[in-house]
Amino acid sequence: MNFEGLDPGLAEYAPAMHSALDPVLDAHLNPSLLQNVELDPEGVALEALPVQESVHIMEGVYSELHSVVAEVGVPVSVSHFDLHEEMLWVGSHGGHATSFFGPALERYSSFQVNGSDDIRQIQSLENGILFLTKNNLKYMARGGLIIFDYLLDESEDMHSLLLTDSSTLLVGGLQNHILEIDLNTVQETQKYAVEMPGVTIMRQTNRFFFCGHTSGKVSLRDLRTFKVEHEFDAFSGSLSDFDVHGNLLAACGFSSRLTGLACDRFLKVYDLRMMRAITPLQVHVDPAFLRFIPTYTSRLAIISQSGQCQFCEPTGLANPADIFHVNPVGPLLMTFDVSASKQALAFGDSEGCVHLWTDSPEPSFNPYSRETEFALPCLVDSLPPLDWSQDLLPLSLIPVPLTTDTLLSDWPAANSAPAPRRAPPVDAEILRTMKKVGFIGYAPNPRTRLRNQIPYRLKESDSEFDSFSQVTESPIGREEEPHLHMVSKKYRKVTIKYSKLGLEDFDFKHYNKTLFAGLEPHIPNAYCNCMIQVLYFLEPVRCLIQNHLCQKEFCLACELGFLFHMLDLSRGDPCQGSNFLRAFRTIPEASALGLILADSDEASGKGNLARLIQRWNRFILTQLHQDMQELEVPQAYRGAGGSSFCSSGDSVIGQLFSCEMENCSLCRCGSETVRASSTLLFTLSYPEDKTGKNCDFAQVLKRSICLEQNTQAWCDNCEKYQPTIQTRNIRHLPDILVINCEVNSLKEADFWRMQAEVAFKMAIKKHGGEISKNKEFALADWKELGSPEGMLMCSSIEELKNVWLPFSIRMKITKNKGLDVCNWTDGDEIQWGPARAEEEHGVSVYDLMATVVHILDSRTGGSLVAHIKVGETYHQRKEGVTHQQWYLFNDFLIEPIDKHEAVQFDMNWKVPAILYYVKRNLNSKYNLNIKNPIEASVLLAEASLARKQRKTHTTFIPLMLNEMPQVGDLVGLDAEFVTLNEEEAELRSDGTKSTIKPSQMSVARITCVRGQGPNEGIPFIDDYISTQEQVVDYLTQYSGIKPGDLDAKISSKHLTTLKSTYLKLRFLIDIGVKFVGHGLQKDFRVINLMVPKDQVLDTVYLFHMPRKRMISLRFLAWYFLDLKIQGETHDSIEDARTALQLYRKYLELSKNGTEPESFHKVLKGLYEKGRKMDWKVPEPEGQTSPKNAAVFSSVLAL
Repeated sequence: MNFEGLDPGLAEYAPAMHSALDPVLDAHLNPSLLQNVELDPEGVALEALPVQESVHIMEGVYSELHSVVAEVGVPVSVSHFDLHEEMLWVGSHGGHATSFFGPALERYSSFQVNGSDDIRQIQSLENGILFLTKNNLKYMARGGLIIFDYLLDESEDMHSLLLTDSSTLLVGGLQNHILEIDLNTVQETQKYAVEMPGVTIMRQTNRFFFCGHTSGKVSLRDLRTFKVEHEFDAFSGSLSDFDVHGNLLAACGFSSRLTGLACDRFLKVYDLRMMRAITPLQVHVDPAFLRFIPTYTSRLAIISQSGQCQFCEPTGLANPADIFHVNPVGPLLMTFDVSASKQALAFGDSEGCVHLWTDSPEPSFNPYSRETEFALPCLVDSLPPLDWSQDLLPLSLIPVPLTTDTLLSDWPAANSAPAPRRAPPVDAEILRTMKKVGFIGYAPNPRTRLRNQIPYRLKESDSEFDSFSQVTESPIGREEEPHLHMVSKKYRKVTIKYSKLGLEDFDFKHYNKTLFAGLEPHIPNAYCNCMIQVLYFLEPVRCLIQNHLCQKEFCLACELGFLFHMLDLSRGDPCQGSNFLRAFRTIPEASALGLILADSDEASGKGNLARLIQRWNRFILTQLHQDMQELEVPQAYRGAGGSSFCSSGDSVIGQLFSCEMENCSLCRCGSETVRASSTLLFTLSYPEDKTGKNCDFAQVLKRSICLEQNTQAWCDNCEKYQPTIQTRNIRHLPDILVINCEVNSLKEADFWRMQAEVAFKMAIKKHGGEISKNKEFALADWKELGSPEGMLMCSSIEELKNVWLPFSIRMKITKNKGLDVCNWTDGDEIQWGPARAEEEHGVSVYDLMATVVHILDSRTGGSLVAHIKVGETYHQRKEGVTHQQWYLFNDFLIEPIDKHEAVQFDMNWKVPAILYYVKRNLNSKYNLNIKNPIEASVLLAEASLARKQRKTHTTFIPLMLNEMPQVGDLVGLDAEFVTLNEEEAELRSDGTKSTIKPSQMSVARITCVRGQGPNEGIPFIDDYISTQEQVVDYLTQYSGIKPGDLDAKISSKHLTTLKSTYLKLRFLIDIGVKFVGHGLQKDFRVINLMVPKDQVLDTVYLFHMPRKRMISLRFLAWYFLDLKIQGETHDSIEDARTALQLYRKYLELSKNGTEPESFHKVLKGLYEKGRKMDWKVPEPEGQTSPKNAAVFSSVLAL
């Protein structure tokens, strides 16, 4: 480093300053720099070669490490250290951009950004680089591909840009305004007027925007409104550069002299706390650039255009000894930048050379840089040597000329046979959405594969994960390679990533591209989501449950019917079973069986989910059976032959699932006792044999149904406990066969694994051992494809692995009351005839309809998923196609799968828990029409649960018979909520908050207001909802609910059950009314209602402009209606009536929606007024509360 005086160093550069136009080699440029380079007289860009490396670098002291030429003779206009990768970007006056990798400055990419204008600023983003030229903003990938090209007006002269957040950009220049551009939509969102044109430099802190003007002034502007808060008149001539750090602002520039502008050697320093100038800092160089380099202290780096650099403290004195000299190739330094790590400085000169100075031999540009992606190396066009001793070496490496002669590889037909490669099966998504016209099928392209390209699996291991690569997983484990983990991605536990908007911006469609509805998993005890889906896709069960309605407050059948109705209405959006699970938690038997999980156990995965879901399966069938027995059998469930669907005293659930059993107990004294019983499901009992012999699933099932065991039992003949032989025989076969697998230990898992291996070996043996991998067949297999036997051979090894479970089983009760069970295949049906004919002889064929599996994942504690065979009626109702298809249901992730995947169980991570077999042609036996059980009587007056309620406290008038709502009637609605569980969040290292689990809300008050007629604005529903769960926060300031309002013993409100009010809202939805309110999406979500979008008129969205903030009801009421509401607390009657008035105002302003342009101007004025008022309503002069008086007076008048 040169610490001598300044004059000798400057004198050496005097000749070069006079000969910039001549293409001669500078005296200080290393001759090796331009070897094999021809200088163009016109100064155009030529191939750049690196300068020889500098000598030893002293640790902690800045020294030159490398120099490199970007473009010979073309001045460097801007330099920028990449904020995400170890790269340095430079732009030239010719509009060319070049990037260099690492401290060695290895050229990474080089491309033309603009054909005529110079590059004035560069900004790095995560996915690319922004380049600003005179009137053009271009966003390009680091390799040079254009992401977008935004052309500004030709009159613009832009000089600076500032990235305010990840998607918003400010662009300024010599004009009298600054543009705000949204990088997501690539559109101008705002234009801020600037009193002083010429914004050439912009900086930002957490307090202000700083704008440097050509007039020498620096203005401080508000972060939200962009208004000028303060102004510093730094220089009388012009501003050269400034920087901000902490509470200090330092600037350099030019002052006016008699002879013109002169470089001012005094740096202006300002204290941002006092907003005043402090003592100017005199330096010993002509400052052109300056930057704060806050490593140990807040020191400044001041750079002159001649190459001198001085370090000094902004509040101290400059020492001439702290000056070093950059040796530019050209006469002037044109640009300067500091890396984010403060370890590297970059200089660009007027001859196209870039100099890198560092304070360590191996610097890094960023504290945490990501890995840079490099292009593949070019393949050299040369013939590689061939080793003839290698049998597997491809001979195609040697090009062969075109010839008509016979080649040595042309084997005669007698010695060869064709072995074609079988194409992979058609995508399940195409088959699911296919519509047939005649014999031709039409389906939309799912775009999951490249056009005209069919990938073949070359390795057996590739088949495990290639079909799962397009399923995006939850944030847990997202960055790891899929091959490093055994559990396939679509089977892993999916979680919702919450943002500040909650669930509004979460893309559920990414996980579910079907029209079936998933279920959200964040609710307590939502582990049963998969079983809810199984019951829903059982057509007789779904129709039965939806026809059921009783007066019991916490009836699981009723709540399940409401949830099934939501699943019917949904078009792919997820639903939540919050009301069903709330009723489930109140059942004492559920708690006694250990089915209610604590939040900590559910989050940590401490409970054994396989045992839990099997106990839940038994519990729900028993509970539904009991609920149905309490009511008369609905008329919709009459058999096709006219007989009753079930016997007297039994329920429809019992008819579908129940098996009549005969239990026999034989004592060794010869005494025999026979008892009759029934069961709704069976549990598999596995044999003790460990020899590994073949054991069909049908044999194990028969052994489990006709169970025989030796136990101690009471004998009436012996009058004491004796060893007895207990046997069980079946008298009647169920319509739906439910099986709990009971794979709860390594012993049962090893049995499944062993039987799957035996079945696999038998399948290979059946095909003569010639079945090929990845669906490639030998010649003998292809010859047999025309026969029925050959059709059974078209399976790949992957489809046969880990399979022991049959798709169909055949069961028959013999004449001597025995049971015959065997596996059933399509080939057996060809041999024995249709299953319908077999039923006449007491034979029943059961088809596998669903499998519930336990996913073992040590990272997340495991999860439960279901494979379900969705029938034709569901596809016809949802998508208009008649088709059967297997699907994977993993909470809100739904994906079509191949049928073999439903019976493949890799016991290392995928363990079977529950099996559902359905009797063939079951749906054709019953009339499955659904009649809505909710009648208009639910809207009539009802008694309150509160003991202290008096008529003087009535806040609503029930509907009269002549006021019953009709289709299209308006109803104002508002709801208030209380908190049951607080939100769970964590604070990240960068200070931002991440929501792990949202707060659990419960509806506390629901109000419905008449929307038309003489009594418009008068509420007809104002129900306070009684709750038995503990409330942690009544949110009185926002809900108006006070402690005691929901307690039947002390409340004076009209208190009802949630089910009672839910039925009222369901009736209004089913009748077709239109709900008017503010923020109805959240209200319906917490109430757990699915409302068609055409029945919702939400004032949040009616008075909203795209990409702008949502506006509160309080501000809208003040702006449009001149009403001041929600003074002390919220009142749902007031809010519902105000929403109705706002909707009327919307129709008036938009002329019933016919003049959107005029309404857009109204919205623009609304947002301008909101920004001026900071979205706050002015306080009222007199604190009045007319809302209650208005409501009560209207009610008393009626």
